[in-house]
Amino acid sequence: MPRLVIAAPASGSGKTTVATGLMAALAGRGLAVSPHKVGPDYIDPGYHALATGRPGRNLDAYLCGPELVGPLFLHGARGCDIAVVEGVMGLYDGAAGQGELASTAQVAKLLRAPVVLVVDASSQSRSVAALVHGFVTWDPEVRIGGVILNKVASDRHEALLREALESVGAPVLGVLRRAPQVDTPARHLGLVPAAERHGAAVEAVAAMGAQVAAGCDLEALVALARGAGALSCAAWDAGVVSPPPPLPVPVPGGFAPRPPDRPGRPRPQSPDGLEGVGQSAAPARTPDGPEGVGRSSKVIVAVAGGAAFTFSYAEHAELLAAAGAEVVVFDPLRDEALPEGTRGLVVGGGFPEVYAAELSANEPLRKAVGELALSGAPVAAECAGLLYLCRELDGRPMCGVLDAAARMTGRLTLGYRDAVAVGDSVLAAAGERMRGHEFHRTVVEPGAGAGPAAPAWGLHAPERRLEGFVQHNVHASYLHTHWAGAPGVARRFVERCRTS
Repeated sequence: MPRLVIAAPASGSGKTTVATGLMAALAGRGLAVSPHKVGPDYIDPGYHALATGRPGRNLDAYLCGPELVGPLFLHGARGCDIAVVEGVMGLYDGAAGQGELASTAQVAKLLRAPVVLVVDASSQSRSVAALVHGFVTWDPEVRIGGVILNKVASDRHEALLREALESVGAPVLGVLRRAPQVDTPARHLGLVPAAERHGAAVEAVAAMGAQVAAGCDLEALVALARGAGALSCAAWDAGVVSPPPPLPVPVPGGFAPRPPDRPGRPRPQSPDGLEGVGQSAAPARTPDGPEGVGRSSKVIVAVAGGAAFTFSYAEHAELLAAAGAEVVVFDPLRDEALPEGTRGLVVGGGFPEVYAAELSANEPLRKAVGELALSGAPVAAECAGLLYLCRELDGRPMCGVLDAAARMTGRLTLGYRDAVAVGDSVLAAAGERMRGHEFHRTVVEPGAGAGPAAPAWGLHAPERRLEGFVQHNVHASYLHTHWAGAPGVARRFVERCRTS
């Protein structure tokens, strides 16, 4: 599979413009383009999907483990002619304090893919050579096959930049001038999602494609992509139920799980330093054979979508379907009832704070969600979903499933998290480890376990704390998780839908 990784020295250099534009330009030439994004970001893949007509897919070595990067890539790239992978932050930036883990450089090496470095050339000329030289030589295992110069001011500026780069050994594969028509509006958590911009997003992606087609050597980029090394792994399959090898979980400060009661069978536990909150419980019921396999009927799992809930990994729906669910998407801004026959509910991330008035005004759906939760049906909510289940958001009534209030703040909470399940829930058994990512400017009060609810997770870093809510069959948390890294989550959830 020909493939390229689009990287940059730092955030704000123009990776999304170049990657999305390249996807659109190649698709415009009749190629089937597979779009990918390094890291946990949900927003950029929405623009990638507009450019290619295929779901944007994430490659996150922290959430899923390095061993799944190649298989997930091949799964997403099935049937395509070429793949474009947009990096995250700077090329060598990854999980804080974890070396190259989850960096664009690590993903490029795992994929054996050449890297194209996007450089914001504004306010520099000859210095660009020193910058590019540093990135080319920093890690010999990362192959930087060329440079695209962004925000070039004039022909004279371009000539100076090209002259400076002649000695570096990284060819200039494109030059892009400043172009306001490709700018994408941003707000408190980054770019405004494509699903909220409708026609404007389509126009912006078309402009990005036209700019890249005019300013970049597409033939040279395709030739570079064809030079990617062979991958020896098999494509990921949502129907394969055996979990991947355990992830190595860092234990800073000695924060580690207790030893198991006997080899191979850890006992339910609270995270160290967070005593008195774990509860032992009987394991989740598991039928003979993989959950969902060989069943004659499917259970309906409603998944929130629409403009308010745009954060979702494509693999989640695939895993639910493979476990025996019929996934039905509904829009909490428009639909006044849950899909008929709903046996379980998944409410992912998004921007309910932007649509709080509209969500609150849809009283029939809020009531239906509350009644579903009260009936004992499994409910899984992440970040935006957590806010939606609260009693109120910025003073406006929400679903009232949880006795907690949410509000906007000026403080950004951002970063990867290592978590331990405090007790049994519809997503995990007590003591199970999960990796997640937080990204929000809201706060929920209280932050964990309120009224009849218990805390969902004990978090390891950056500080030890309890987080989230488990109440009967409701699991609500700020953590965004990638279920491909823990395939038992979807199977467990669907089985609870069958038996609840």
